[in-house]
Parts: sequence; structure tokens; C-alpha cells
Amino acid sequence: MMLSKTNNFLQSHCLTTQTLPPKLHNHFRSGEGNVSSSIPIPRRSKQRNLRLRRASTGVKASFLTQIKKSTSVKVVITVLETVGGPLSHLGIEQGLDGLTDLLGRTLQVELVAAELDEKTGEEKVTPQYFARKSGEHKNEIYYESNFEIPHDFGVIGAIKLENEHRQEMFVKNIALDGLPSGIINIHCDSWIHSQHDSLEKRVFFSNTSYLPSQTPSGLRRLREKELVALQGDGEGERKNSDRIYDYDVYNDLGEPDTDIDLARPVLGGPEHPYPRRCRTGRPRTEEDPLSESKADDVYVPRDESFSQVKQATFQAKTVYSVVHALIPSLRTYATDPDQGFPYFSAIDNLFNEGVHLPDIPTTGFLGNIIPRLVRSISDASNSVLRFETPEFVDRDRLAWFRDAEFARQTLAGINPCAIQLVTEWPLKSNLDPDVYGPAESEISRELVEQDIRGFCTLEDAIKQKKLFVLDYHDLLLPYVGKVRELKGTTLYGSRTLFFLMPSGTLRPLAIELTRPKIGDKPHWNKVFTPSWEPTGIWLWRLAKSHVLAHDSGYHQLISHWLRTHCCVEPYIIATHRQLSAMHPIYRLLHPHLRYTMEINALARQALINANGIIESAFSPGKYSIELSSVAYDLLWQFDLQALPADLINRGLAVEDPSAPHGLKLVIEDYPYANDGLLIWSAIKDWVADYIPHYYPEASLIQSDTELQAWWTEIKTVGHGDKKDEPWWPELKTPDDLIGILTTIIWTASGHHAAVNFGQFDYGAYFPNRPTTARVPMPTEEPSLEEKKKFLERPEAFLLETFPSQLQATVVLTILDVLSNHSPDEEYIGGQIQPYWEDNKLIKAAFERFQGKLMEIEGIIDARNADWSLKNRSGAGVVPYELLKPFSGPGVTGKGVPNSISI
Repeated sequence: MMLSKTNNFLQSHCLTTQTLPPKLHNHFRSGEGNVSSSIPIPRRSKQRNLRLRRASTGVKASFLTQIKKSTSVKVVITVLETVGGPLSHLGIEQGLDGLTDLLGRTLQVELVAAELDEKTGEEKVTPQYFARKSGEHKNEIYYESNFEIPHDFGVIGAIKLENEHRQEMFVKNIALDGLPSGIINIHCDSWIHSQHDSLEKRVFFSNTSYLPSQTPSGLRRLREKELVALQGDGEGERKNSDRIYDYDVYNDLGEPDTDIDLARPVLGGPEHPYPRRCRTGRPRTEEDPLSESKADDVYVPRDESFSQVKQATFQAKTVYSVVHALIPSLRTYATDPDQGFPYFSAIDNLFNEGVHLPDIPTTGFLGNIIPRLVRSISDASNSVLRFETPEFVDRDRLAWFRDAEFARQTLAGINPCAIQLVTEWPLKSNLDPDVYGPAESEISRELVEQDIRGFCTLEDAIKQKKLFVLDYHDLLLPYVGKVRELKGTTLYGSRTLFFLMPSGTLRPLAIELTRPKIGDKPHWNKVFTPSWEPTGIWLWRLAKSHVLAHDSGYHQLISHWLRTHCCVEPYIIATHRQLSAMHPIYRLLHPHLRYTMEINALARQALINANGIIESAFSPGKYSIELSSVAYDLLWQFDLQALPADLINRGLAVEDPSAPHGLKLVIEDYPYANDGLLIWSAIKDWVADYIPHYYPEASLIQSDTELQAWWTEIKTVGHGDKKDEPWWPELKTPDDLIGILTTIIWTASGHHAAVNFGQFDYGAYFPNRPTTARVPMPTEEPSLEEKKKFLERPEAFLLETFPSQLQATVVLTILDVLSNHSPDEEYIGGQIQPYWEDNKLIKAAFERFQGKLMEIEGIIDARNADWSLKNRSGAGVVPYELLKPFSGPGVTGKGVPNSISI
């Protein structure tokens, strides 16, 4: 979601195309945008006569007091038009702003000297001029001002802007002409509030990065003042124009005032530990004083929102259209929300014929916004929602049926970070046996050895690291009783056991489904295995569907939402609150933290909220996000978000200094790990090149007040429910900082890409990954009628287990949108940030990073062409491309964006 990097000026504009160099260099840093070096005032000057007139004597006395030198500089500010619909340019405010433009008082521009006045020790008097509208081109409007700057002003350290309009502006960049080096371009990409909303001027610092102790004297006060402004005071309701970053608990997911059944617990605190979100300060609900009321427009700090800028957040606008227009239309149009699919051919029709949409105003415009999904029908007034055939089905429409594919996707699908090594036998639970039944698994030695007898014994399999498990037993079992009280869904605790074959592929051995004692129903437990007789085959298929529903929920709630979106938001808040925009670590992290808060706010409105898409279509139902809180409490550690540490913790790798990346994989053909380690190492090398440039000594890290405050706030506030954990890394040395930053960048880029952009390919044909299981296994205390239904029409029983037609259609719609890359996506290593352009060492390091990522593209292509790697290539197999760094727009199943932008 990247704004255009080119600078479009009218050829007829004062700064002609001949004046502009082919590639403008960025020499300033926006408070929220980009940077460049401080600007020395040039030698070119002109003389000016200053006359002093004394009128009190009645005698005209005119004399030349002194000759001063000054420099003429032309400033052109580029503002982007915002998207507000056909009436956006009408109304009183727009008319007043037009008058302001006509009078030439649109933007007040003020230059700030980097150093204090040597004589007085005070900040130098700053030149202030108004910029007036001078032209426009496409969606860009230009404002121009001319400055006379004293020769002794020194280096320009910052620029201040004040918006005289009544409406906010999105400033793209500022260009200064009249300097010997040519035009200097200041890239901003930032909202400038109206002076009627706040009298505080916006500050844009120059490109030179400074640690707090190195800040030029003239900028110290501004640096501190900007941080205080961004932190706020924790009081009141936030306005849309605010730029304040503050923390709050997740207390806005429920709607108790609408329906008490829509009340949800507060996430964050001792009872339900959770990361913190951005505070909005909305009023509390009447029914629950702990919960925050809903709003049509959820606050995010202004520079985190790009939806009103053309081509800025294609994803956010599309998601908004889907969740606020398309999905409500589907729900309204559905005659029976619980109706399942009668035949598999009806599932195929989602991709062949589509779903007819109601002819109502809310769907009429969707074809323009999401043409991939909504197509108009020439002979009818309404439109059709038709899905593209996913590559997974296009290559092999029966792959979902096979055990080999079921196992392969644990290593190369969209949730490849849940499988674990089995290190002891029998498998055991940590739950209270008096409540949840026997701790030991029912998967027996005899059952396992029956399948692996030709290869090794059980002891040998464990010793040789050949047994693996998907273990959702302890996480889900406490919720089985609660979920089963909900209409139209069921739940088990589950364990799925796999054996590593000599071919390097996994073979499923057994699935264990468990129901704890519920009321007067006793504990129930059953182990299912692959079979060669009809009833056993269908029971195995049903058991797989339940496990896949568990895996889908774990993926969406924990691997995806919790570990990326949710846990990254505190990093974003702390970065803006504690690191100045001129801090080198802010500038390193900023590309990886953009756009996420707007997407997260939208998720709280329509995806993870009460009765939202997740609750209505995934197995845990109304307990979905509460379950993610349990996972955060039990499983999340910052140090384990580092890919190497995660692999070691799950038993999938061991440290080996002689191996690539210092790790030896237990499963050699593990596509997520193999490709992920390439991305991880490239990020770490780039960060390791960057950090010593600013921190040649450990003492500089320890004395960096902003950096230490940043890390402390992440640990004690943003993730405050985990503040006393012993696993938090220290921040004392460059190596400490490199590890912390690499982990944050990997989480926002590589990890998110691996679990997000394959969702449509693997989840659109939902028999491959059902999001919920609606009926229990037919062997769990069945009635005579249920048993008869299963024995006579097992296929119908399986279809009844799958999501309903409405659930499936809603999920397919959102998966398509979430898997999409925007046309202006910003990919990792794709483009150097303007503030590094003039630093030769940093620029060279980034170019090495960029080159390494391009090299990784080729390595991944070569791996996918190697037929010996059976988990990523072969007949009908979807190549593993989720961690290829770059991609075109659309649903491509590849590409690693800089940040969590969708």
C-alpha cells in the first residue's frame, strides 16, 4: 500500500520539468514520513538595504544601517486530494478553504535552524511565509512560497507547517529550489490537521538521524515536545485529527447495549492476559461499565490512516466494502443461514456459477471496488458473487481427499508453525485429570508400531526424531463444553500423530478426539486411524475434518491474528511514543509498522468482534478471541517469535554452527523453515549492518534514553501482562538490539506473509480447510437416526459437518480479500527509504539486503523445481512460494510486504 514515489509537477509550474532532476533526493524527514540530511544554507546571496525611519521628530532621516546577505529559496508543497465521494468538494468549509487559497494564506511555512544562536543561546528567529496555491495536476495540488533566509541562519534542521484550511490536508512532499545542489525534495506522506482543530504546527525533521544525546541544540526542545504531543495525557475521547498513541485493553469487542448475549470479556489484565491496543477513549456502555461503546469510525492516530488518499490503502478500502456492504447483504439474502451444501457439485458452483446478490443499493457499487469477486450480469439488474478457482483445486481437485496432502500442508500450508516433535511417550495432558479426564493419550504403542513396524520401533522413532504431533488437546478441551452450548457447532480436544517417512514426507498415523465430562455425559475419547474398509475410511475422513477445523481456528486466531496483528500493535505504539522521528531505530522500523493499526481497528469492528466473521464461521464461535487470550497466556513469548528459536522450541531444529543459518532442520524438506530462514538471515544481516553505524559501542545503547524507554514500555505496558517473565531479552549490547529488531521485522513481514497470503489458495475450497465442524462424530453416542444417516449416506454426513452455505460464502469472500496484494504494495527490500539515500554506508548495506532478497527469489524457484523435495513439488502440488519476497498485485500466493498491511 505504497503512495507513488514519483514527483509529478505541472510542466507549466514554476518548478519546471527541466528544473527537476530525474531522481529527486529526499533531504528532510517527516514526523511520520521520510527523511534526508540537514540542509546547509548556500553561499549564493543578494544584498538588501534596510532603512530605519524616525517619525517622532517630523524629520525624515534615512540611512543605510548595514548590508546583510540572504538567500532566495522557493518552496513548493505537494498536497494530495482526498477521497470523499462526489460531494466532497461542496459545502461551507470547502468554500471557505477556496477563499483561503485565493487570499494566498493556505499553508504557513516556517524554517527551523538546527543550532541555537551562538550569541544569545536561544533558538534563532525562524523565517515564516505563507504558501499559496499555484497549480494542480491529476490528484496533486501545489502550493508555493518564496523565502529570504539570513546568511547566518545556519543549517536547516526542521520545517514547520500550519494548515490554514478548515479541512485537513495530506501532504505528499515539499520541494526547495534555489540551493546550489538543485531541488531538495522533502517526502512527507503525512496528514496536516487544520489550525481550527489544533494550533500546534506540524514538524518535519531533516534527514540526519540523531541519538538523543547527539541532537543539535536547536532541535532538542522540538524533539522532546513532539514526543510529548504523540503520547497524549490518557484523557478524553480521541478525535479523528489526533496523532496520539496510547494504550488500552481490548474492551470494545462486545455490544452489550444491543444484546446482552453480545457482551464479551475484557481482554487484558490478570483474568484474560492480552497485548494492548490503541486507546480511543470512547464512552463506556450502559450495560457493562468495563466495556467501550461501538463507533462507526474507530480512531487510529491520523498518520496511521490512509483510506482517504487515492491509491493509498487499496486493502483497507476493499476490506471495509466487504465487511460493511457485501457480507451484510449475503446475510440478509440467506433464507436459511444453517443450510448446508447438498452435494459437492454445489460447492463447485461457488467457482463456476457464483451466488446471485440482491438488487439493493449496498451491492450496486461493489463491482467497481472488488471486480475480482463481484461481476455484473448483462441480462439482469443484480450482480453475481463468483470466486476464482484457487490454484490448489486447479492443479488437483482431489488433493484435499488424500492423507499425503493433509500431512504436507502441516509443513507447507498456511499454518506451518504448529507441528511439534514428539519427545516422550505416552503423550500426556497438563490439564486437571479430575476435570478433563485421564492425562495419558489413548494413542497406544501397539497402534503406532502396527503402522511403523517396517521402519523402526516406537523408541527408535522417538530417538531418531521421526514422530510429530499437532496437539490441540489442552488448548481446546476446556472450551468443548461451552462451545457445544452454541447453536450449529461442536468441538473436541484433538491430537494428530505423524511419522516421518524415508522420503522426507509425513504420514498421518492417528487422530485422537476427546470430549470431557459435560453434565451427566461421561468423558468420551476415541482414536481414529487410516483404514481400508468403508466405515473406517469415512470415519477417518470425518476425524480429519474436525482436526482441520481446529487447525483453521488455531491458524486464524493464534498463528495469524495473535502472533502478528495483535502482538505487533504495542510495538507500533511504543515506537511512536518513545522514539523520535529523527531516531535511527524509528527510521529502521517505520516501514515495517505502517498500515497495521488501521487494519487492526477494522478487524475490531467486523472481524473479531461479537458476532463478527470469525465468531460466526469458526469453531470456537463466541469464545474465539477469548481462546486467543488463553493461547497468549500459555504459549506466547517474545524470544520465541524469532524463527530460529521457534523451530528449536518446537523440536524442528537443533543448533549446529556448521549448518546454514546455524541450524540443522529435523525435517530437511520443511518449506516454511527452509525459505523462512533465508528471509530471517537476510533481515538479520541488514540490521547487523545498520546498527553499528549508529551504535559503535554498547555504552551508546545503554545511555540512549529513548531506546531504553521504548523497550521498557513494550515489556511493561504494551505486553504488560507478561512484564515479569524471565525470557524477555536484555537491551544492553548491539547484539541484543539486533536480535530484538530482527524479531520484530520478521514478525511483521516474513511470518505474516507465510500465514496470510495463501489463505485463499488453501482455504477457498473449504473441504480442504473447513473453518468449523457443525456436528459430532457419528460414533459419539449417536441416535439410531444419526447412525442410519451416516451408514446410508456418509457423504451427506460429511457435507453436514462442513460449514453452512452462508458460513462458507462469507469466509471465501473475506479470504479472497485478505489474500490480495494491492497495486502499490511495499515489499521487503523493494525500495530504499529516502532518508538512507545520501548515507553511503547505509545505502550500500540496503543494496546488499535488496540483492540478497532478489537472490532468494531464484533460490526458491530452484527449490520448487527440484522433484526430490516432495513437500513443495510434484504432480499436482502447489509450489511453496509464500516467502518469495516480491509479487505482482492480486491473489498470487507469494510476496512478503514490509508490514502487516492487510
